[in-house]
Amino acid sequence: MDRLTRRLAGLSAGLTFVLVLLGVYTAADGAGLTCAGRWPLCDGAVFGLFPANWPSFVEWFHRLWAMVTGFVVLGTTIRAFRQGVDRKVRYALAGATLVLPSQIVLGALTVTQYELLILLAHFVTAFTILTLLFAAATWAWDPVVDLRSRRETALLLVAVLFPVYVALSPRLVFVYSELVQVGFYAVGMTAYAALVATTLTSTGRVRSLAGGAAALLFAELVVGRQAYGGTGELLMLAGAVLAFVAVVVALVAVRRGSGPAVVRSGRAPSDD
Repeated sequence: MDRLTRRLAGLSAGLTFVLVLLGVYTAADGAGLTCAGRWPLCDGAVFGLFPANWPSFVEWFHRLWAMVTGFVVLGTTIRAFRQGVDRKVRYALAGATLVLPSQIVLGALTVTQYELLILLAHFVTAFTILTLLFAAATWAWDPVVDLRSRRETALLLVAVLFPVYVALSPRLVFVYSELVQVGFYAVGMTAYAALVATTLTSTGRVRSLAGGAAALLFAELVVGRQAYGGTGELLMLAGAVLAFVAVVVALVAVRRGSGPAVVRSGRAPSDD
């Protein structure tokens, strides 16, 4: 794989990461209301030029970022197939590209029909695309930076981020303002990216534990904006604790698998 394709895979994941954060802020700020019943033209402030107000700018800037991100993902996918890169990278990029149109439709519906099921579907689709792009970036960069050797660092990062993630969880410590929501998702998605990379570069017990923690985070990030009431908050906290335990156990397994006894024996490190 050439350097440009590898960088484009990383750029696609990074742009989508930021796009999700912009989407969270847009929804939390109620910026979609600037469209009211006039979608897609809304208030006519195309891409934030001469916006009527701050929410108008937020809505149109989110659209602009989404458009740029979509073209980058599409271009990266086309280049990956033309270059004949690794099949896993191509399929992950193709999957993300194929899901994009449904995300656009769901994004419009969140403005015109603000309903819980539509919001959940919108978030599920967003994180599905993000997961596929994280996977493509992981497979693209692993041969160059040897991500397997960095799993311990990745898991340590996740373990450090979890207390911050819990503190920012819906209405647990702070008022769930726009910036707190963006912080919650930024921390959660960073941990999620590290877990996806660890899952895809591991085998055996570590893969299962990291994958389980990633699945829990995926679910929490999907429902994070809709977790209301004591029950919702407790479920979010329980899920975070379970994911943290899985990460700690995975970290112990990685350290044991790369210990001196394994190196002296001449065997490749094992995750089991």
